[in-house]
Amino acid sequence: MKKLFNKCCISFLCILVLTIKADAQKKKMSGNPIFKGWYADPEATIYGNQYWIYPTYSAKYEDQVFIDAFSSYDLIHWTKHHSVVDTSEIHWAKRAMWAPAVLEKAGKYYIFFGANDVHPGEIGGIGVAVADNPAGPFRDLLKKPLINKIVNGAQPIDQFVFKDDSSYYMYYGGWGHCNVVKLKNDFTGIEPFSDGSYYKEITPKDYVEGPCMIKRKGIYYFMWSEGGWGGPNYRVAYAMSRSPLGPFKRVGVILQQNPNIATGAGHHSVIKIPGKDKYYIIYHRRPLGDNQANDRQVCIDEMHFDKAGRILPVTITKEGVKAYKLK
Repeated sequence: MKKLFNKCCISFLCILVLTIKADAQKKKMSGNPIFKGWYADPEATIYGNQYWIYPTYSAKYEDQVFIDAFSSYDLIHWTKHHSVVDTSEIHWAKRAMWAPAVLEKAGKYYIFFGANDVHPGEIGGIGVAVADNPAGPFRDLLKKPLINKIVNGAQPIDQFVFKDDSSYYMYYGGWGHCNVVKLKNDFTGIEPFSDGSYYKEITPKDYVEGPCMIKRKGIYYFMWSEGGWGGPNYRVAYAMSRSPLGPFKRVGVILQQNPNIATGAGHHSVIKIPGKDKYYIIYHRRPLGDNQANDRQVCIDEMHFDKAGRILPVTITKEGVKAYKLK
């Protein structure tokens, strides 16, 4: 009886090991969504040999009082870092902490964010915080908003910070208008352009919100979200220019819903693998059959270019992407 019991135990362990190995083999793809929870507006970047994603916590405005972060070494396994910045540190922020933008400079990590869903005469807008670690904790750099006022009709939200040579540009704006400003190198304010102006409106056709910029082979690719964020037709379009200031003429849509996969695909960011012409688009979308505005999930797929340098329409998938470790 004892021998039979031992044989059964060994058989069970063998099956368990084989099952674990089989599960590990299956996890060669990220799957979509890439981590659990309702999140939106993902800002993705690379710090060292890690991928980082900083999304909006997708909930009622009054519940959006913190920002989580997620890190991974391979795009497959993600570690959650809860509340890397919140309203207990950003005292002027009361709610609606939205759409982070992040960067590293001189060993410090910066996070830009929108807060309070600000309207004329209210306190809120775009803030900036700094930390010694990408997982925080981030502390308020200015103790007040970096941009509080409404300029050119653009609500100060959905900021994206882009470094071009030694200059830092910030693209931002909701309510169908987009501005670009030039940041001071210490991120404590904005400085004038060569013509003396501080704000330039660069709104392309059909722009709604969620600006994003990358540079590839001397071309500036300006991207943005169109449609309503709470609906199925939310999508991403883009323009191309030889200057970070435009003009930006709309080329077409590159990311949108697939009625067999998911709806409301939009508000994205892009990761480029260092030293390679390899790009990932990180975005949010809504599960099929789900009409709740805040039920949004972060997903990842590959982004490709044609021989002429145009962005090819992205195929949104359930499988996501293959594991890719950084050197």
